[in-house]
Formats: sequence, C-alpha cells, structure tokens
Amino acid sequence: MRRIRLFGILMLGLVALTITGLSGCSTIEGFGRDVQKGGEAIEKAADRDNAN
Repeated sequence: MRRIRLFGILMLGLVALTITGLSGCSTIEGFGRDVQKGGEAIEKAADRDNAN
C-alpha cells in the first residue's frame, strides 16, 4: 500500500514538472523550436571542432 502511494506522489511530481517545463515555452511548437536551436548550436560546435 505504501509503494502505491509513493508511486502516485512521484507520478504527480513528474506530471507537474512536465507541465511547468512546457508552459515555459508556451506551446509544444515553441518547445520544438527550442530543441531545434539547441541541436543547431551543437552542430556548429562540432563543425568548429572538425575544422581545426
């Protein structure tokens, strides 16, 4: 019984963190753009390292 309660609390916390994270971007589309920009920055850094 105690494990079920702990699992429920952990899941509620995970849902709250997810909602908070997505609300920071306002939309799912905004989140996608943020991830894409992060990937582009990583690509640029890798290109700079390979050029040297």
